[in-house]
Amino acid sequence: MSYYVYMLKSRSIKPITYVGYTNNLKKRINLHNTGKGAKFTKGNKWIVIFKKKFLNKKKAMKYEYNLKNDIKKRLQIYNNFK
Repeated sequence: MSYYVYMLKSRSIKPITYVGYTNNLKKRINLHNTGKGAKFTKGNKWIVIFKKKFLNKKKAMKYEYNLKNDIKKRLQIYNNFK
């Protein structure tokens, strides 16, 4: 089974980002956009600005943790999306 690490950007006036991992990206994005995803994402509409595929959960979780804590990398991804 493959897993994805993804980064979302809110569609609000003051954009914010969110990083997560999942084994079903379409379903997970839908949950975020319907208010049933992570507590942090409720009340916003989201678009995917980054995704990376992994072949196992452990590697995906490790990359997600690193990306969540690497502000420079997140900013680089955000700026490349603009």
